[in-house]
Amino acid sequence: MIPLKNMDPRRSFPFVTVILVVANVIVFLHQISLSPSAAEAFIRTYGLVPAKISYALAGTHHMTLQAAILPLFTCMFLHGGWLHIIGNMLFLWIFGANVEDRLGVFGYLSFYLVCGIASGVAEALFAWGSQVPSIGASGAISGVLGAFVVFFPGARILTLIPLFIVWFTARIPALIFIGLWFVIQFLSGMASLGSAPAVAQGGVAWWAHVGGFAIGVLLAMPLRRDTARRRADIYS
Repeated sequence: MIPLKNMDPRRSFPFVTVILVVANVIVFLHQISLSPSAAEAFIRTYGLVPAKISYALAGTHHMTLQAAILPLFTCMFLHGGWLHIIGNMLFLWIFGANVEDRLGVFGYLSFYLVCGIASGVAEALFAWGSQVPSIGASGAISGVLGAFVVFFPGARILTLIPLFIVWFTARIPALIFIGLWFVIQFLSGMASLGSAPAVAQGGVAWWAHVGGFAIGVLLAMPLRRDTARRRADIYS
């Protein structure tokens, strides 16, 4: 299922969401401008490599804790290809704008970054010792999905559904769309547990998605009534 549009209206322009999309695109354009060897070095430096954290904590491989921890932030702005960044930015735009509308500019930016870092911690724990860099904004965006389903469970998502050679659109409630998405992430993560750390990644950081979504839900739940009340006061 491919989301095309969130049918729930918003009341403000999503400045932070636009800035995040632009920042991700700029970093990606820089990545693809590099030579293959330089691009690999760039990803290994700024992507999240769980083994680096274990080395830093153990005091081995001349790895500093700062160099190992910094990628928890920087990895959110790296992507592995056009499909990777297009898919992530599509989800960020469709779901992030309304969450920003609910949380406000500074609240939303803080929320996004916290979810992204938390998702990286989850991925590092489940892929402990892996030498494979984890990159992408999907962990932070998973947190946005968690907040969206808390704030707007009944919002309709215009969705493109490919069914063999027949493609059609449907308006699916956010609770169902995001719920199905989360089930896939969780089951895929569970299936990866029996694999070696480097293989468990399988090209997708499943536990970053699960961790980001979980922290997004947990952070959004206590904010649900408060933000709704404040928004009602502002626009009344």
